[in-house]
Amino acid sequence: MEIYIGIDDTDNKESRGTGHLARVIAGKLVDRYPVLGIVRHQLLFDPRVPYTAKNSSATIILTPTFLPNLEEIFSQVEAIMLANFQPGSDPGLCVAMDVPEVITEFGRLAQRDLVKQSEARALAAKHHILLKGLGGTQDGVIGALSSVGLAQSGQDGRYIQVGSIRELSGMQPVKKILQAGIQSVRTLDETPVTSGLVNADKVRPARRESKPILYVQPENGTWQPLKLD
Repeated sequence: MEIYIGIDDTDNKESRGTGHLARVIAGKLVDRYPVLGIVRHQLLFDPRVPYTAKNSSATIILTPTFLPNLEEIFSQVEAIMLANFQPGSDPGLCVAMDVPEVITEFGRLAQRDLVKQSEARALAAKHHILLKGLGGTQDGVIGALSSVGLAQSGQDGRYIQVGSIRELSGMQPVKKILQAGIQSVRTLDETPVTSGLVNADKVRPARRESKPILYVQPENGTWQPLKLD
C-alpha cells in the first residue's frame, strides 16, 4: 500500500525549491507514516509554461502500516504548504492511494504537451482524487496530479530522497551504495554492477520497477552516477 502526495509550483526565484519543501513535509509526516522516498518528475520544459526553474514537480511516497485517512493527510500537508507559501508561487496539492492508469496518462501528456488546469480538476473529480490549488493562479494542480500518476507508474523520475543517500559523499563501494537504500546499481543496458567504486556525491537513483535504481557509467576506472528522469 502506497500513498502519493504530489506537490508543484511551490517556489519563486528567491526561495528554496519544491524538492526542499517536499523534504520538509516528509519530515513532518514520518513519525506516523513511513516515507518510502521523494521523487522528482520532469514536466514539459517549454517557454509557454510559467515555471520557476525547470518545471519539475515532486511526489512524496508513504507506506502506511494501517488504513490511512487521506483527508487527514491532505489537511496536514495543506497546512504545511500554506505556512511555507511563497509570494508569486501557484502551488497545487494532490493526495491519492488508488491511482487509475488515466492519471498516469495525464502525467505523460503533461511531459510532452500543454495541458489545462480544468483538465486536471475534471480528472481528479471523476476519479475521487483529492486535488486543490493553494494560491496564486493555482496552476500547480497540473503538476501535482501529474506527479501522482507518474509516481504510481513506477517508471518515472528520480529519487531526491530515499534511505540515507543524502548522507553519502565521495567514492563509495557498491555495497555501501546498496546499504544506503538503493535497490540495485546498473549500467544503461541493465547490466548489474556489483563491485567497484561509485562517486556518491549527489546520488539520485531513478524510479524504475517502483524501486530506486542507480544507473552508472564507467569513467577512469570508477562508476559515475547518471541522473535520469
